[in-house]
Amino acid sequence: MTELLQRQIDYYRARAPEYDDWFYRRGRYDRGELHTRQWENEAQQVRDQLHSQSGFARILELAPGTGIWTSELIQIGERVTALDASPEMIAINRAKLQSGRVDYQLADLFAWRPQRQYDMVFFGFWLSHVPADKLATFLDTVKAALKPGGRLFIVDSRQPDLATAHTGTEDLGQDLQKRVLEDGRRFDIVKIYYEPSALSEILRRHGFAIEAATTKDFFLYADGVKAS
Repeated sequence: MTELLQRQIDYYRARAPEYDDWFYRRGRYDRGELHTRQWENEAQQVRDQLHSQSGFARILELAPGTGIWTSELIQIGERVTALDASPEMIAINRAKLQSGRVDYQLADLFAWRPQRQYDMVFFGFWLSHVPADKLATFLDTVKAALKPGGRLFIVDSRQPDLATAHTGTEDLGQDLQKRVLEDGRRFDIVKIYYEPSALSEILRRHGFAIEAATTKDFFLYADGVKAS
């Protein structure tokens, strides 16, 4: 498993320059105007839910990537601490946002332990890359990082992305996928798709009062708090 997780880090380091193409449906991820419009509408639905609360003093973002969600978090919080294992992702995020209110840290999220508690924890498209045998420890770490009553917000993939079928993505079974970068390099990574009811139950067992939901086609998200 250690080798697999290192390959996953290597993949996201290598993917950093093309990651935004995936989220914004550009280049090889462009499946046409109707697909893009539906994707954007559903992404906005998740943003609206995220922005339904604001005024957080300190937000922790895990695996912030290129800053797609960091840019939203600085609109609802005073300071954001962003932890990522990829220096390339952090560099793009920092250059894009150019915000003095974001503190970046290079960290292995499976080894990191919080030194303080935050008013909110957020992670986007990260939970699906947490191996099943590491999920309990990871969620306990998230719980430890949150103040009592603090907000937890998660967004991830609802189902296999139709756009990736044209990019060489292959389901390997056992919660694994093979991903192919634009330059042809191939990486095996963890990818787990959760149903909202199952995710809600998992999160509740780990001390969160939370409900997971989906958009029509693309996104799974959960919004709740650390239970008292």
